[in-house]
Formats: sequence, C-alpha cells, structure tokens
Amino acid sequence: MERGERVRRLLFGHHQSIAGTVYGTIVVMATVAAGSHGADTEAWALAVAVAVTVTVLWIAHVYSHTIAESLNRGRRLDTAEFVALARRELAIPIAAVAPIAALVLAAVGVLRVQTAGWIALALGVATLAVQGARYAAVERLGPGATAVSIALNVCLGLVIVGLKALIVH
Repeated sequence: MERGERVRRLLFGHHQSIAGTVYGTIVVMATVAAGSHGADTEAWALAVAVAVTVTVLWIAHVYSHTIAESLNRGRRLDTAEFVALARRELAIPIAAVAPIAALVLAAVGVLRVQTAGWIALALGVATLAVQGARYAAVERLGPGATAVSIALNVCLGLVIVGLKALIVH
C-alpha cells in the first residue's frame, strides 16, 4: 500500500470499516466536545482522555462481539477468530489517531489548544462526510440520495460541534 493510501486510511478509514470508523469518530468528537473547557483545557489531558475513552470502548466493543460470536457459534472463539474480530474493529481506535495528533501538537506548543480542538472536530466532520459518500457509493445511490447521505453524516458531526460550542461558551 502506498504512503498516500495509508494516510487516507488513517484519516478516513476504509470502505470495509465504515461502522468502526463512524463509531470511533463519534466517540472522539463527543470526548473532545465534552472535555473542552475553552482556554482552560489541558491539551495533554484531553489527548489522554480521547485515547483512553476510545480504547476502553474498543475493548468493550471487541469483548461484546466476542461473546456474541461465541454464542452464535455455540463455542468459544479460537485465537485466530478472536484476532480477526479485534482487527476488524481496529477502525474504532484508528479513528482517534489524527484528532489525538492535533491535540498533541497543542500539548507541545505548536497549536493553541482551542485550535487543536476545532481541528479535531473538523477532522471528525470530514471523516463523517467521507463515510456518507462511501455508503452512498456502496448502495449505488443517485446524486440526490448521495447528498442526503453525506448531509446526514455531516449533521451528526455538526450536532456534536454545536454541543462543544455550547459547553465552551
């Protein structure tokens, strides 16, 4: 896989991991929104909060899917099945990488904390838009339905951004 493709996957996920990318993006955006307190926000603390939150929810997600798969199969998953399941769900924590990077840039003084928070949220909105377009492509939706799919995903992101704005102000 070429470097550009790796960067695109890191930022926007892959068409086979839409669910995890959307879920992880929403978790990240909600955590950034809830953890932002304007100029009083500590960038390191917010980056750690995002990382821990998304990791805990990824573990819970993998655990619950492992139980469900075991029950559906009538047996415990073997190691290869468990690893495949955990890898499939890696889109959840991967969705946090770019927003956390923006927060780390603030923590080391490259960006202002507020700027990093807004960048993290903008990355989330962009990611949700890409996922809306991917869904539309998979479903072979026409231009109007594609626009609706993208708009619904972006609106979800903008609701979270709006909540952040309400919390900070």
